[in-house]
Amino acid sequence: MKLLVYGAGVCGSLFAVQMHEAGHDVSLLARGERLTALRRHGVRLAEEDGPVRQVPVPVTRQPDGEYDLITVFVRAHQVDAVLKSLAGVRGDVLFLLNWAAGPEPLGAAIGHERVLLGFPSTGGTTDGDVVRHRKADFLTRRVAIPIGEPDGRTTPRLERIVETFRTAGINAKAEPRMDAWLRTHAAFTVPLGRAAYAAGGPVALAGAPDAVRGMLHLMRQNLAALETPPVPRAFTVLRALPQGLLVAVLRRFLKSPTAVHSGLDDLSPATAAELERLAEQLRARAGVL
Repeated sequence: MKLLVYGAGVCGSLFAVQMHEAGHDVSLLARGERLTALRRHGVRLAEEDGPVRQVPVPVTRQPDGEYDLITVFVRAHQVDAVLKSLAGVRGDVLFLLNWAAGPEPLGAAIGHERVLLGFPSTGGTTDGDVVRHRKADFLTRRVAIPIGEPDGRTTPRLERIVETFRTAGINAKAEPRMDAWLRTHAAFTVPLGRAAYAAGGPVALAGAPDAVRGMLHLMRQNLAALETPPVPRAFTVLRALPQGLLVAVLRRFLKSPTAVHSGLDDLSPATAAELERLAEQLRARAGVL
């Protein structure tokens, strides 16, 4: 597969390495200092606080020509710029990112027939030019990347992409309700991200039970306002279980290595900008936040 990975942050870098090491023709798109660092010594990876390894993934500054698949790993507020640069590039485009605005604005810019939706299952943080990602364990290996057609069909190209990812060691699955999945995730993520950002990180948020209760209240409001049932249905527990139990579970999660290495510790302006864009998209579609 000739593959363009658009976005050299945590998720894009990890995905590019996995596909490159599986033997695919991968180009990792980056700009500025990130591009310079990648050209100098490749992608530098580490499991949490473990040793660093370097992988010489080919990099590029601009998309060029035609690809079998273009995967987009950027923040929600950066998508508009990506769409402009991909309008003249041939190839299906799989958007693997936070997105609650639906497939329509994506398809309007690059062609509706090119769009697929998904979400990465990995997470991590950047430490200088090193990508520190969550350590794989029994549970994280079972979490699959959901990928879907905008209209929910199971198409040959969707089956081909899922199988290609699985062959490369990436757990993936076809999700027929991908748009609803992304809106459900945003309804949960925006209160969580904003609360962690305001507190100074997930561990600090865990030490503020009133803030966790307020965060849970917003999550419940958002989920109740969605026009379709939550996807996955497991999110219904946030509305069904007692508040006290959920606050205790959320506080424990916020103190775990999974939360600390998930990106919730990223207090950059880019995090705030992405959360604001997601909140705008939810307000436009469901009138929440």
